Amino acid sequence: MSRIEADYWIETAWPLAEAAGAMAGEQSSGTFVPIPGETPELKERSAARVTAIEDLGPVPGPSLPGAGRPDAPHHQARVTLSWPLDNIGPSLPNLVAAVAGNLFELKQFSGLRLLDLRLPEAFAAANPGPKFGVPGTRRLAGVEGRPLIGTIVKPSVGLDPEATATLVGELARAGLDFVKDDELQGNGPSCPFDARARAVMREIDRAADRTGRKLMFAFNVTGEIDEMRRNHDLVLALGGTCVMANLTGVGLSGFLALARHSELPIHAHRNGWGALTRCPSLGFDYVAWAKLWRLAGADHMHVNGLRNKFCEPDDSVIRSARSMLEPMFASKPCTVMPVFSSGQTAAQVWDTCAALGSPDLIHAAGGGIMAHPGGPAAGVTALRDAWDAALAGETAAERAARSPELAAALGKFA
Repeated sequence: MSRIEADYWIETAWPLAEAAGAMAGEQSSGTFVPIPGETPELKERSAARVTAIEDLGPVPGPSLPGAGRPDAPHHQARVTLSWPLDNIGPSLPNLVAAVAGNLFELKQFSGLRLLDLRLPEAFAAANPGPKFGVPGTRRLAGVEGRPLIGTIVKPSVGLDPEATATLVGELARAGLDFVKDDELQGNGPSCPFDARARAVMREIDRAADRTGRKLMFAFNVTGEIDEMRRNHDLVLALGGTCVMANLTGVGLSGFLALARHSELPIHAHRNGWGALTRCPSLGFDYVAWAKLWRLAGADHMHVNGLRNKFCEPDDSVIRSARSMLEPMFASKPCTVMPVFSSGQTAAQVWDTCAALGSPDLIHAAGGGIMAHPGGPAAGVTALRDAWDAALAGETAAERAARSPELAAALGKFA
């Protein structure tokens, strides 16, 4: 495959072929009028091509304001465009400009959404991709054959380094596999990164001496590039096994810089993602957006969770999660660990297991663990018992009869 391909959903009052042609011209060699220098030879070499149009039928009117011809009949369609790799090379920041640049503003469209990407192998060679992914994460966490059971430090902000460490120590002794900083906890004056990292790792090491297992903790290293590298290096020196970055905060170039430097798995947090996707007539599908970050070096990516506290429906969550486990390239699969979170408890386990069809995930439950009637340790036991049962084909009622912790969790959360 020598060309970049992108699939879109569009809505337009223009003839579909004309609208798709406007997309291709805007995102390659053309502009709104023919110009000198855009020769047939140049077009053959560099112009984007419309490779597929599927008419999805008429709609009553425009979904978005500001489009031309608001009173004309509108149609929706799926469109595929392709570009020669030589236009931009295997550059992720420039790929964004090509496949998701001025398209969203063109007056021909009352709706436009990027659905998926297919990229030449040159992108695999030029970009870091995940260094750890599923197998490396499992190795460092010491967990095989089942999901990693995780949680988030709460309250999100307000705890000082020692209070944070005390809570993490309790969670480590409770038997959790994975804990992360909240995305809001970075390097503030009330909880500076260095002090927090040292205090938390002290408690993790103490717990490991007692339990024989070392908790994987994702420290939020988000910041400017040099700051992220320093934060990463401190975590590595202290014996930590994971770092976290807020994707929309650091951007592709910042994330690439961290990934090229990192010797630890990178937990990629998607906060801010809703602004890019919540309107169904505009923005990105997660499958397409996540491919950029998978190539850039993410090892774990959030996908929301079933019956979550946000607006995303379950089928979208599962489609996103499955895509994380699908290889992107023959030479570099770029598969990553999907992270289920957001209002998760033991009650969602059976449906999650059946829908995903794989144990390769981090199941992060905040209140589902911390608010268990028996405390965090009972919350961990409940979630682990739920997954053991679901993977073994045992029903919730059957396992709850033998697990008082699970019975209590289902009684509160189901």
